[in-house]
Amino acid sequence: MLMYQKKEKAFGSDTPFRIFVDQAGYLPESRKIAVMPFGTDVFAVTDENGEKLYEGDVIRYGKDEISGDDVYLADFSEFRRPGSYRITASGKTSALFRIGAGVYNNLFYSTAKVFYLLRCGCGLDERFAGKYAHKRCHVELAESLEDGSMSDVKGGWHDAGDYGRYVTAGACACAHLLYAYKLFPEVLSALDLNIPESGSGVPDILSECRVELEWLLKMQRADGAAYHKATTMRHAPFIMPESDKSRMYIFTVSSSATADLCAVCALAAGIYKNIDPSFSKRLHKAAERSYQWLEDHPEFVGFFNPTGCDTGLYAEESDIDNRYWAAAELFALTGEKKYNERFMSLFASPYFDGRSYIKTSLGYGQIGGFGSLAYVLAEHEGRSSDAVDFLKELIVGEAYWLRDKANKNAYKVSMEDWEFFWGSNMVLLQHGIKLIIANLITGQEEFYEYALEQLHILLGKNALGICYVTGTGEYSPVRPHYRPSAADKIDEPVPGFVIGGPNRELSDPFAKELIPINTPPMKCYIDDERCYSLNEVTIYWNAPAVFLIAGIKDHERRRVASSETASE
Repeated sequence: MLMYQKKEKAFGSDTPFRIFVDQAGYLPESRKIAVMPFGTDVFAVTDENGEKLYEGDVIRYGKDEISGDDVYLADFSEFRRPGSYRITASGKTSALFRIGAGVYNNLFYSTAKVFYLLRCGCGLDERFAGKYAHKRCHVELAESLEDGSMSDVKGGWHDAGDYGRYVTAGACACAHLLYAYKLFPEVLSALDLNIPESGSGVPDILSECRVELEWLLKMQRADGAAYHKATTMRHAPFIMPESDKSRMYIFTVSSSATADLCAVCALAAGIYKNIDPSFSKRLHKAAERSYQWLEDHPEFVGFFNPTGCDTGLYAEESDIDNRYWAAAELFALTGEKKYNERFMSLFASPYFDGRSYIKTSLGYGQIGGFGSLAYVLAEHEGRSSDAVDFLKELIVGEAYWLRDKANKNAYKVSMEDWEFFWGSNMVLLQHGIKLIIANLITGQEEFYEYALEQLHILLGKNALGICYVTGTGEYSPVRPHYRPSAADKIDEPVPGFVIGGPNRELSDPFAKELIPINTPPMKCYIDDERCYSLNEVTIYWNAPAVFLIAGIKDHERRRVASSETASE
């Protein structure tokens, strides 16, 4: 039986706003299109006092399959004046939004600050966590299911709505943050997260990543293999983390966890090399130990929950893409021939036949995209130019495919109906990241514009008009499937959480009960903490949001710098 504290209000299909916009706002020079599921001729942009500042004609899009609506569009791209506004038409209105250069600053902060608020094995100080502070949690020794020994594996981040910690999920989230820093260092270095490590001279995002990396190192066995997870046997009820006193266990090793630990440690070793050489060496050695274990164990070692365990499985059917990522990162770090040869053998693996999309995938279950990115960025002697050209063409080709999908619906979402499954907002964000990377490769501005559209959809320009980031905008979830939010007796949820989002499969009993069958994909959502397949939070949904926002902010930084240079 789920135990939870009901909040006063739940959101579902009955949105208070009938005109859908990005509730965080729009950059002045960007495309700005509001969506409305009703017919009208004209729309207006009004300020907070209701004064009309801009008027335009409404364009009928027609039937939109993803939303099930007859849709109309209001294009106000020409309106660039900084300020706070609403779109109005036929007596209906949008949520309040801003136009300005810094519209995503608060969002950037809150989505990145979440990782501090998810720290495990410590208390959260009120100086840094505000009213979401809590006492120390999960500090007891954990029991190994391999030999019964007791070990210290405290630390890292709580994974999701539960209090488990998982190596593959953690490596994936950390990789998104580390690559965001690697590609957009100016933007990430300037991000002040108000965490205990702030002011140390190390960028806050790297200090936060180190919290997870230190935990990952604890999850490495002496021979280099990585334990798959550290959790209790069963999910805790909806209680605060310090109240979860159940025995913590260290579960068995898996080859996917070992490869992911190898890869993310190699990636991090290169990034921390000039920041903390000692830590970088520890990471490098850990990566080499895991790599050697993988070489000694070429067979796939999967993971299965033991009888009586209901915590996250994070099972995979193959580890080829994980090993592909590991080899690429070690080659990128060292330039050594053996890693290049291993990467090229995996690059040509029959496993990828008919599955080339895995070479661009950026999720914990299919993670080959990080391997491809590592190899493209690794400018070492011996790197295969043919492989690099192929991977660039693959990334850019997928970006065109995403653009074409976006052009098939009114919202410009780069998704088809089948992609609205559990964690659909992760799919949305990863598509945005791929479009950003394609923009970096080609310089084509349309890829950036479509990446920005994916962020608009997350932030409210969708068929329910919901901003899927807690604490952002006038209409966002207040009842996430996150244990502290149900137990902390605070009305407002922790801000900055990316919510899982619409799921046409309705993969939990409460979703099936609350949402009618045949509801259009983009509307298969309700704000209820019981609906874990719609309303949960995870580190590997927040991390892609940080990456995408960083890419958008960096693009704007470069655009402004270019304009200033041109005007001199």
